[in-house]
Amino acid sequence: MTKDVLVLGAGVVGVATAEALMRRGLSVTLVDRSAEAGNGASFANGGQLSYSYTDALSSPSLLKRLPGILAATDPAFRVAVRFDPAYLRWCLAFFRNGSAGRFAANSLAGLEMALRSRALMEELLDRYPLEFAHAVPGKLLLHEDADGFRAAAAHAEAKRRAGIEVRALTPAEAVGVEPALEGIRSRLAGGIFAPGDAVGDPHLFCTALTERLTGEGLETRFGAAVEGIEQGPGSAVRLAGGERLEARHLVVAAGPQAAALLRPLGWRVPIVPVRGHSLTLAPGRQAPRVSITDVARKLVFCRLGERMRIAGLADVGFSDAAVDPLRLQALAEAARDSLPEAADYEGPRAGWAGLRPVTPDSLPIVARRGAITVNIGHGGLGWTYALATAERAAALVVGEG
Repeated sequence: MTKDVLVLGAGVVGVATAEALMRRGLSVTLVDRSAEAGNGASFANGGQLSYSYTDALSSPSLLKRLPGILAATDPAFRVAVRFDPAYLRWCLAFFRNGSAGRFAANSLAGLEMALRSRALMEELLDRYPLEFAHAVPGKLLLHEDADGFRAAAAHAEAKRRAGIEVRALTPAEAVGVEPALEGIRSRLAGGIFAPGDAVGDPHLFCTALTERLTGEGLETRFGAAVEGIEQGPGSAVRLAGGERLEARHLVVAAGPQAAALLRPLGWRVPIVPVRGHSLTLAPGRQAPRVSITDVARKLVFCRLGERMRIAGLADVGFSDAAVDPLRLQALAEAARDSLPEAADYEGPRAGWAGLRPVTPDSLPIVARRGAITVNIGHGGLGWTYALATAERAAALVVGEG
C-alpha cells in the first residue's frame, strides 16, 4: 500500500513534521540514513529552546568581527575558502543580511516562529508526556562589553514593549538569578534574562516521540541512505542498493543533504553547512541551573538533568561532520575561561560535531512544489523552530495554506 507521505530526515524537524502530518490523518514513513532518530545535527547540539532570542547569525556585530574571522584569529568562527559559485553567492547574500535593518527583520521573523513553537510544544507535551530532560529554567545572556550590553538592553526593551517577557539585569541582579555567576561578577557589564525559555535534549526528544508515533502507525526506515528523488504523479526515492520507496507526497527535512537531493530536480536552495561542536560533561561545583549564553565567546551552557552541555563554534562551509580535536579543545578552553566551575572539565567528556544547515537570512525554508515540500535551513535554531515549521509544512502538504 502506498503511503501518503515520506519524510526524509529523522532529526527534530523531520520527527516533528511526521507528528504534524499524522495528526492530520495521513500515513507516514520516516526515512533516515542513521540507525535511529536524532543522530545527525539533533544528537548533541546546545539543547536551548531559545524562544525569546532568535537573533539572525548575520548581524552588524558579526560584520565587525569579519577581519578577524577572515584572518582566522577569531576563535568562535572559521570560514572555508571555496571557489564554488553557489557558495560565493551564499556568502555575499549572508553578508548583505548583516545590515541593521535586515538583521532586525530576520530576527523578528524568527521570534514569531519561535513563540509559535513554544505554544506548540506545550500542546505536544499535553498529548505525549515525553521524557527528554525538558525544563524551563530561563535563559541568561551574559555581556562583558558595556556598549554591547547597552545595545542589547535597548533591544530587550523593544521586545518587552511587544509583550515578550525579557529584561535587562545588572551584574548583581544576574547573580541573583543565577548564583553560580558570583565568581565572574566583576567582569560582567550585565545580562539579558528571558525567564520563559526552556531546555531539552533533542536526541531524547526524537527517540521518544518516534517511539510514541510508531505505536500509532508510523513506519520507519532507518539505515536507509537516499540517493535520489524521482518525480511523477507522486514521489519516490531511490535508496542505496536500488530499492524504491513511493508515496503520494514527499517532505524533505534532510538538513544540509537537502541541497544535493533537490538540485537534480532544478530546485536550488541557498543552504550552507555550518559545523558546530559540543561537549557533554558532568556538572561542576558551580554549575548553572539557568541556561547561559556567553555573548562574547559565542558559547552556550545548558543543564540537561545531571549533564552539562556546552556548545559553540561556527565553521562556515565545512561539510565534514567529524569532530575536529583542535576545535573541540578550543571549545573546552573557551568554556573554562567563561565559567571555570560550570563543569567537571577534567573528568570524562563526550565530544560531538554536527552540521547545521544555514540560509543567508537565518530563516528556514518551508515551501511546496508539486508533490514535494521542503522543511530545511533551520541553522542553529532547529530545536527552537522545529514544531512551528513542522506545522507549516504539514499544512502545505494537505493544502491548508
